[in-house]
Amino acid sequence: MKTIKFIPAFIMITLFTVTNAFAQNKTDKTGKQGIAVLELFTSEGCSSCPPADELMGKIQNDYKNGQVYVLSYHVDYWDKQGWKDIFSNPDYTKRQYDYSRWLNIESIYTPQVVVNGKTEYIASQENVVRASIVKALSKPATANLTLKMSLKNNVITVNHTVSGAPKGSRLFLALVQKSAKSTVKRGENGGRVLSHYQIVRHLHNTNIGTDGKGCTNITLPKDLPKNFEVIGFVQDMNTGAILGADKAVL
Repeated sequence: MKTIKFIPAFIMITLFTVTNAFAQNKTDKTGKQGIAVLELFTSEGCSSCPPADELMGKIQNDYKNGQVYVLSYHVDYWDKQGWKDIFSNPDYTKRQYDYSRWLNIESIYTPQVVVNGKTEYIASQENVVRASIVKALSKPATANLTLKMSLKNNVITVNHTVSGAPKGSRLFLALVQKSAKSTVKRGENGGRVLSHYQIVRHLHNTNIGTDGKGCTNITLPKDLPKNFEVIGFVQDMNTGAILGADKAVL
């Protein structure tokens, strides 16, 4: 399957001048902050992906104390091109196809980043991606989400509280490995050592609950290092828009 999309023309978006760009997000009169959920679709088999992976790492570091949430999904459709990505998962390919439907895109490609479920960009275009973050943060989130996490016997328990979510919304919980390095021996990146950031190791979705409260248990993979977190987000399943987000760490 051909997965690379070539775009004939590209309009650069000028990055807004913002005082203290990496500081606090804009807050409206009700106290709601803006959020920016960046979902990267990438693969170790794609030679165009390493710059996008590195950019997501930079953004994660720049906004580590803000309302920016980076999720890197390793898709599986590159696995037949000479190298199987150790983090690939067909569920993430399906999620990318869901976005092609929500955003009315004819084909999927890597590296692609979707911001708040509403807009998509070539993920290696730094100025454009950063401008999209500034724009997303300037608008208050629709829903409020709070997560709390505990660990016992290699099982994490995530408690959630959601308010302001319309009908047709679901809560997604992403188990995220903060970073990893991988030696690629074949394929387009053969001979390279690649750095990965915010790797989604498991994606779980659940009902929010009539009172907005609930609890989810997730068994941790045996090979998951201690540098992990859970990022949760509320998504409108009719439009794909992400309405609220939060993260939990131990």
